[in-house]
Amino acid sequence: MKKYVIAALVALTMASCGEKKFHVEGNITNAKDSVLYFENIALTGIDVLDSVKLGDDGAFSFSGAQTEAPEFYRLRISDQIISLSIDSTETVTVKAEYPQMASKYEVSGSENCQKIQELALLQMDLQQRAINVSRNDTLSIDQVNDSILAMVNAYKQDVKTRYIYAHPDKAYAYFALFQTLGNMLLFNPRTNRDDIKAFAAVATSWDHQWPTAERGANLHNIAIEGMKNVRIADAENSRTIDPSKVQEAGLIDIALRDNKGQMRHLTDLKGKVVLLDFHIFSMDESPARILLLRELYNKYSAQGLEIYQVSLDGDEHFENGINSSILTLYNVQNVPEFFLIDRGNNIIGRSQTIKDVEQEIQKLL
Repeated sequence: MKKYVIAALVALTMASCGEKKFHVEGNITNAKDSVLYFENIALTGIDVLDSVKLGDDGAFSFSGAQTEAPEFYRLRISDQIISLSIDSTETVTVKAEYPQMASKYEVSGSENCQKIQELALLQMDLQQRAINVSRNDTLSIDQVNDSILAMVNAYKQDVKTRYIYAHPDKAYAYFALFQTLGNMLLFNPRTNRDDIKAFAAVATSWDHQWPTAERGANLHNIAIEGMKNVRIADAENSRTIDPSKVQEAGLIDIALRDNKGQMRHLTDLKGKVVLLDFHIFSMDESPARILLLRELYNKYSAQGLEIYQVSLDGDEHFENGINSSILTLYNVQNVPEFFLIDRGNNIIGRSQTIKDVEQEIQKLL
């Protein structure tokens, strides 16, 4: 029996040693007798995983089991917080000095944690600049609001470009989506069309890399809900073309990327006769329509005909989001639909008003 007990203990020890773990260690000086908490920033809230009372040298060491997808944690003393992300069995080292540990610390062993530090410092700077503007007695309330809004928009554009769209598969891109200014989320995933695209981009990457991750599924649901809200808002708005915009250019510009990724503006085709076609390639009648358009193009392209085709086929995650506003502006309620545009960028008719499109093209050419 004694042999069996020893064998069981050895097996248990070997299993424990074989468990894959990550480690967070380092020193936080000038914090003797302070309690340092190691917490998980879970989807359901903040969970305390471990804690330690710091000694003279401020040394600490925490560890945890490897997760299936990147997870988020934080080190906290009182209201001073250092945010971290762990995506493997890495060892992350943090060195800081209390009580400014949130803004003055060094982190190594993880690119994600270093980028999160950059984002945290940028956020603190934005917060301070917003406070400075709000305390400026020479500015009116409207001026204060306009100034802060401009700062927030510039901040969001910078973060989207350098952190979110540059690497949507990184944990720091996820972290960036949930930054706040005070109690307000900087990125609005409920009603802001551009912000919803940022959420969708990260959700798509997480769906691809970690298809069973709960965080990925949550991001996906947030993006889909936001798209639904935008579509509802679009439906409630006027479905007529804005007359002021039509007077400026004769039509409302459309800018979409072609199948090679190059941005194509409808207004760049000024000087040509353009057939603007809204189309769904997955429709049964699509092949016949494509052949008809090809015949028209082959017959009249040498004389100045161009075809600008807008695909409305559904995307797995974006669900036509980039085209929904275009449909509203052009009052497209059914597809396929086309508009005919003259050489001066003026809309001269659409399918309901043009009986013979080829005859009308001949007139314009």
